[in-house]
Amino acid sequence: MNTVQLCRERDISINKLCTMSGVTQSTVNNIVSGRNKSVTISTIKKLCDGLDMPIEDFFKSDLFKGLEKELK
Repeated sequence: MNTVQLCRERDISINKLCTMSGVTQSTVNNIVSGRNKSVTISTIKKLCDGLDMPIEDFFKSDLFKGLEKELK
């Protein structure tokens, strides 16, 4: 599930999410467009708070299933 889908489910716009979460519009736009691929946990937490969603539920998303451990 992505940010746009989560907003649709809650019947809010991306702009409203920015206001509710305190995350700038440019940051959210970069996340949604895929330009920002290194989102901080702090930003994720703010977005989850704005969506009234526990951060645990965010990480239960299918998006995170099957990720291989990165070793570097």
